[in-house]
Amino acid sequence: MTDTPKTPILDRVSLPSDLKSLSDAELRQLADELRSETIAAVSQTGGHLGAGLGVVELTVALHAVFDTPRDKIIWDVGHQCYPHKILTGRRDRIRTLRMGGGLSGFTKRQESPYDPFGAGHSSTSISAALGFAMARELGGDPGDAVAVIGDGAMSAGMAFEALNNAGHLGKRLFVILNDNEMSIAPPVGALSSYLTRLYTGGPFQELKAVAKGAVGRLPDAFQEGARRAKEMLKGMTIGGTMFEELGFSYIGPVDGHDMEQLLPLMRTIHDRATGPVLIHVVTKKGKGYAPAENAADRGHATSKFDMVTGEQRKAKSNAPSYTSVFAKALIDEAGRDERIVGVTAAMPDGTGLKRFAERFPRRTFDVGIAEQHAVTFSAGLAAGGMKPFCAIYSTFLQRGYDQIVHDVAIQGLPVRFAIDRAGLVGQDGPTHAGAYDTAFLANLPGFVVMAAADEAELKHMVATAAAHDSGPIAFRFPRGEGTGVEMPERGEILPIGKGRMIVEGAGVAILSFGTRLSEVMSAREGLMARGITPTIADARFAKPLDRDLILQLARDHDALITIEEGAVGGFGSHVAQLLAEEGVFDSGLRFRSMVLPDSFVDHDAPFAMYDTSALNAAHIEAKVLSVMGVEKLDARRA
Repeated sequence: MTDTPKTPILDRVSLPSDLKSLSDAELRQLADELRSETIAAVSQTGGHLGAGLGVVELTVALHAVFDTPRDKIIWDVGHQCYPHKILTGRRDRIRTLRMGGGLSGFTKRQESPYDPFGAGHSSTSISAALGFAMARELGGDPGDAVAVIGDGAMSAGMAFEALNNAGHLGKRLFVILNDNEMSIAPPVGALSSYLTRLYTGGPFQELKAVAKGAVGRLPDAFQEGARRAKEMLKGMTIGGTMFEELGFSYIGPVDGHDMEQLLPLMRTIHDRATGPVLIHVVTKKGKGYAPAENAADRGHATSKFDMVTGEQRKAKSNAPSYTSVFAKALIDEAGRDERIVGVTAAMPDGTGLKRFAERFPRRTFDVGIAEQHAVTFSAGLAAGGMKPFCAIYSTFLQRGYDQIVHDVAIQGLPVRFAIDRAGLVGQDGPTHAGAYDTAFLANLPGFVVMAAADEAELKHMVATAAAHDSGPIAFRFPRGEGTGVEMPERGEILPIGKGRMIVEGAGVAILSFGTRLSEVMSAREGLMARGITPTIADARFAKPLDRDLILQLARDHDALITIEEGAVGGFGSHVAQLLAEEGVFDSGLRFRSMVLPDSFVDHDAPFAMYDTSALNAAHIEAKVLSVMGVEKLDARRA
C-alpha cells in the first residue's frame, strides 16, 4: 500500500496567521517550499531574486513569531519581499510580479495591509519603524515595529540618524541587520569591514551555540551563567559593539538560515524586549539556488530564466545600451585626460562604472549607498582640480539634492552629473522613475542641463561635460537600448546652449528634449500622410536654452509643441517662461507642452507606461492635430 503524498505545507498557508499552528519542524519545511516557490515565480517574471532567497528563513520566523499586520515588518528597499508577499495572501498573484496591473516588485501600502510602508530606495526602514513605534506610544496604531535592513543599506547616513534617535528615545523597537556582505555590488567601506569582524573566526561558532540556547528560555538557574558566557564571548569578539553605544541591546551574530537559532531567538526577544534591540543576522544572498549563489551579484536582478540551468532569457540587443555607450565614452575621454575620475553610490554595474574601474581602478570611487556623500565628495574632487563624473540614477540623485545646491551649485564647481535611468524605467515603477531631475536641476543658477536624443548624442555630451570647467553640468539618458544610429569615432564638444534642427517643415514645430525624438519622428510620418509637415528640432539643452532657435521656431510657425520625458516644471516650463517674457504669445502663437502626467505611473513595460503618459507617437500626432484644429485621430490610434 503506497503512502498518500502529503499536501505541501505552503498550500496550507493563506496568511501569516496560519503559521501559528505549525511546529518548528513544519516551519523549517515551509521555508524550503517557500524558497522553491520564489525561484519558480521569478523564473517566469524576472525580478530581484537573490535578496529574497537570502531572507526566506528570516521571513518565516518573523511571520511565525510576530502578529502581522498588527505588528509592522518594514523591509528596507523592498527587493527582498517576494517570500513575504507569498506568505501574506498574494501567492496567487506572485507570477504577475512587475507586470502591468500585477504585483509591485517592492513593498507597497496600496497593495496589502501587510506592507505597512512602501519602499524602493534604501536605508529608510529604521526611521519608518521608529515612527510606527512612537505612534504606538502616543496612542496610534498598536503593535510592534520591525525594520529589516541590509548591511549595504547601513552605509547610508540616514540609517545612523535613525539608530541614534531610537537609542535616545529608548522605546521598544526591533532592528534586524541582514548581513549578507552584498547590496547590489559588494559593500564597501569601514562599516562592512567592521561587520565582517563581528562574525568571522572561531568565536562565531561559539556564539552560534549560545544563541541556540536562547538564554531567555533556559531554566532560571542557568540563565545568569549563560548570559555571562554570551557577554564574555561578545567581548572576546569585539569588546562591546557600536550598536550598544547607540543605546541598542545587541544580539548576534546569528545564522540567518538556521531555524533552530532563529525561532527561539525571535520568541525570546519578542517576549522580553522593553527597549530598542538590534539582531545581527548573517545570511547568504541567493541562498539555496546555485546559479544565484555563484553569480557575481548573487542573482540580484534577473530577467526570466531557466530554473534548471539558471540561464537568463534575454532578448538579443540590436543596439548598444545607453549605459554601455556612456561607459565607453567616459573611458575614451579618461584615456586622454588623467584628471577624469568616476564616482558612484553602490551602483558600479548599473551606471557602467565597473568597466571604467577595470581600466582606471585608482580613478574610480564607489562610496556605498551614500548619495549625499557622493555629491559632496565629487565637489571636493572638483575643488581639488579633478574632473569628477558623478554617475547616479536620476531617482537616487534626488537623495543628494541639498548637496547639489549647497556644495556644487552655489560654489559653481565643475562636477559632471551622469544621470542614468532618466524618464520612465518600466518594471521597477514609480520609486525608480527619473521624472524630476530636469526640473530640480534646471532651476539652479549656473547649471548646464543636457539630454541625449540618441546614443551618438550621448557620446557628444560626455565629451562636452569633460571639456566644461566653468561650472556644474549634467546630462541625462534612459535605461535600455539606443536607437541604432551610426556612432561617431569620437565625441564632439557641443556649443553650450545650442540645439539642432532635424528637419524643416511648416505650420507647426515640435521641439524635443531627450529620447522622445524617435517617437516624434514616427509621429511626423503619420502626419505627413495627412498633409502636415511639422518642423522637428532637438533642443539638447534645457539650460541654458537655445533662445535663437526657440524664438525662430515661434516666429516661423503657427504652433510650437515641446516634449520631454520629465515632469512639469522642466524643459517645457522654461520654454514657456522665455516665450512669455519675450511677448511671443501676444502674436498669437499656439503653444503646448507634453510632459509626464501629474501622477505616479505604475510599473509596466516602458512603452505601456509612456502610453499611459500620452507621450508615444500616436499621442504626438493627436496633439499636433488638436493644436492645428484638424480632426482628431480615431480613438484606436490615440
